[in-house]
Amino acid sequence: MSDSVTLPLHMRRTMFDPVPELASVRDGEGVHRTSTPFGMDAWLVTRYADVRQVLGDHQRFSNALPLQFRPPGAPEMTDEQIKAMRAGNLLGFDPPEHTRLRRMLTPEFTMRRMRRLEPRIHDIVADHLDAMEHTGPPVDLITAFALPIPSLVICELLGVPYADRDDFQQRTGRLLDLALPVEERMAAQMESRSYMAGLVARAQAEPGEDMLGMLVREHGDDLSADELAGIASLLLLAGHETTSNMLGLGTLALLRHPDQLDLIRKEPERINAAVEELLRWLSIVHSGVVKFTTTEVEVAGTRIPAGALVMCALAAANRDPAFISEPDRLDITRGDLGHVAFGHGVHHCLGAPLARMEMRIAFPALFERFPGLRETGTPAEFRSFHFVYGLTTFEVAW
Repeated sequence: MSDSVTLPLHMRRTMFDPVPELASVRDGEGVHRTSTPFGMDAWLVTRYADVRQVLGDHQRFSNALPLQFRPPGAPEMTDEQIKAMRAGNLLGFDPPEHTRLRRMLTPEFTMRRMRRLEPRIHDIVADHLDAMEHTGPPVDLITAFALPIPSLVICELLGVPYADRDDFQQRTGRLLDLALPVEERMAAQMESRSYMAGLVARAQAEPGEDMLGMLVREHGDDLSADELAGIASLLLLAGHETTSNMLGLGTLALLRHPDQLDLIRKEPERINAAVEELLRWLSIVHSGVVKFTTTEVEVAGTRIPAGALVMCALAAANRDPAFISEPDRLDITRGDLGHVAFGHGVHHCLGAPLARMEMRIAFPALFERFPGLRETGTPAEFRSFHFVYGLTTFEVAW
């Protein structure tokens, strides 16, 4: 069965680009009935202005799915089990509960706090470039560079043993692989929560200087063990999966747009703008979290009933000609025009400052160390049926 048959519309890509059918929906009716990766029907919102409206309105478009919500094939669970599984996952709550959880984490992701991490990120990047140089070409940029750097950064930040990375990356891969049966993905989620519960117990017994230790010390009376495990699970998953795919896909995009890469090399001060344009143009998170309408709503002239599922096509929104001119062109001179790659509203990505910093450091360092970096004859392998778009392999030489 081909990708075009099995993939929901908002996840279909041709290499870097969303398929033309998605643009047709955006430029036509704007809202489209579609299937979700879970096999349920949903309303797909595609235009930039409408996506911002949905993401910015948590009262009518809720992240807190009802307890009775069950994807087809999901194992039977009691309400208490579901509450325990959802605890601490910021993406599964609306204010005021979301506000309570996020307020405890926000200080750890301020730019001031991120700057403290900056020297360590430089060291981690340099170590991996040294290893690539020592190994010699060809190397798989995903396993040698794109995946390990964000993984090591988030492990150190959270206090997760880096030695466990193979296990948690494998679990994350299963959890986010939408080609797998829902039972298998749920099992991976339960394994992840169980692993985190062990780390939380260790942090409660002896809190360290990492984020988990800080949460135990400063908010131990306000957060349950389930909430701590949920927070840590979400940050670990989001902290390595997204940035690693941006590093892999972003490097390939720059190699295939040598004029843009030359501009970064000649004018390194453009790196911030380049990162923002890559975020917009690649939009690696297809849709973010499915939302649930709390009342009947109207979007782009389409009436959506209460109790319906709604998804936002972030790639379509970020390439909306009503938002930006020549949207399908990668142009790092644009700067940051307000893309929705990190979402919008109360659920705007908490880790955005960290992701931006990692990319601002890693891209220039990679191209400076290997000025002759190029694709080999082995084509990069794109990964479609996954919550986060990216590459499974990407062989490079220099």
